Formats: sequence, C-alpha cells, structure tokens
Amino acid sequence: MSEFVPGDSYEECRATADWLMSTTQVRPTVGIVCGSGLGGLAGILKDPEVIKYSDIPNFPRSTVHGHAGRLVFGTLKGKPCVCMQGRFHLYEGYPVQKITLPMRVFKLMGVETMIFTNAAGGLNQDYKVGDVMIIKDHINMPGFAGVNPLGGPNDERFGVRFPCMSDAYDRELRQMAQDVASELGYSDFLREGVYVVLGGPSFETIAECRMLHKLGADAVGMSTVHEVIVARHAGMRCFALSLISNRSVMDYDSQERANHEEVLETGRQRAEQLEKLVANIVARLEQNNNSY
Repeated sequence: MSEFVPGDSYEECRATADWLMSTTQVRPTVGIVCGSGLGGLAGILKDPEVIKYSDIPNFPRSTVHGHAGRLVFGTLKGKPCVCMQGRFHLYEGYPVQKITLPMRVFKLMGVETMIFTNAAGGLNQDYKVGDVMIIKDHINMPGFAGVNPLGGPNDERFGVRFPCMSDAYDRELRQMAQDVASELGYSDFLREGVYVVLGGPSFETIAECRMLHKLGADAVGMSTVHEVIVARHAGMRCFALSLISNRSVMDYDSQERANHEEVLETGRQRAEQLEKLVANIVARLEQNNNSY
C-alpha cells in the first residue's frame, strides 16, 4: 500500500469520468447530492438514466438506510444534471478522500454547480422540525484533528494547495434560493445558518450540542462539508440546504431521543417542497457562470 490513501488520484477520477461519459450521453453541468430521506429529488429528472454505484469503477458503496446508492443522469428544467441518490460518510469507514471522489469525477465531467442536501439536527432553539436551512458557512470539526479531504499531496490539475473557504457557499445562489422560496410561499420555514459536521455515527451528547451551539453552529450533521471543500478546491460553485429533521437535545431533563427513523420521516414529509425549491433554483442557473 502506498504512503497516501489511494482512490482519489487524478488518473482514477479521470478513468471513472471517462467510463461514465461512455455509458451516458448526458453531459451534466449541475450536480445534486441527496441527503437522508431526500433521494426523491432524483425522481424529478426527465429521461433518467440510472447507474448503480456498484457498477462504477473506483466508486465507494453507499451503506446507509435511506441512501439508494446510485447515480441518476437526466435533465431538470432543461439543464443536464447528475444526481447522487446516497452519499458516503466518514462513519462508514471510508477514508475522507474516497468519500469526496464523486466531486472530482463530476468536475471532470463538466459540472459547474453543486447543490447539496442533508438532514441535520437543529441546534438553534428557534428552529423547528421541518425547517429548511440554507447553509451560509460551516465548521469542520474533524478538520480540527487533521481530517481534511485535501490532506496529502496536492494535484494542481484539481486546484491550489491552500484554497479559500470564506466564500464556500455561493452568495448569489443563496440569495436566489431566498427569492425562489419567497415566490413559492416557503419563507415561513426557510432559515439561513451555520452547519457543523461531526464524524458520527452516534448522535451528539447533550454537552456536545451545548458546546457546538456556543461555537456558533445552528445545525449539526455528518456530511456535506467534506464534499464542499473538494468541490470548491476544484472551482465549482456550491449551494447547500439542511432539512432540520430533529431538534438537538440541550436539556438534561428532556426525554427526547434523536433517531434515524425520525430523520427519514421528516424527509418524506418535506420532500415535495424541497424538490420544487431545488428545481426552481436549477431553472435559474446560467451555464458557464463559474467565475472561479
């Protein structure tokens, strides 16, 4: 085994991208990642072409209930898209470089804009279950301990050694989402805040939730941030939404318990509105609007 974790080299990503482009005629400019219980987003693509992760060279496998484990290619509002039905997480045992491999593959296929969704616990006490939070910034807790998908040798063909993350979540796309939500009548459950990622798979303790909230986080989850770091490194625009699927327990006297079924059920209840929101955002995207 080599000194550094294999699975995300330029050559491997190129081979995977070439294989996918030989398998489908779709040349996506938009990538969408579906979070827990939100795989229905892929169902709104027209003329879908489905490829199982297990059939794709170098791809990891999705092992989590609520994640279908397949790529869906098609068009949404006339834009060619690729949708990940199921993503990969640190707690599944994959190296962080492997988790984020799809972002680099999408870049090599021509994707310019990435849209991420996830289910998250609400730390902000003003948030309700079913709220949708536009992510404006993130806190990468595993990164504090050196777990960063850009660790190891940097390949300049993907991006620079020290990429800026102060603009990780595209301001223009965030404003567009606010405008679309207002037009659809969704403003009453739309929020904007900071997402913090942890390694999982256990849900947070009460003390951890209190600490994370004091650090400035509004919602907590186990995904998205690593993907965003790699997508931004490669120059793609990023936009992300968290569905607040449960309220994080902050009180030692509380009888509430976080559980994965609650996460999936909240996703089912809000799915149709999220699909409309994402579809209308995609409809307004301009191709080649990547200034990075």
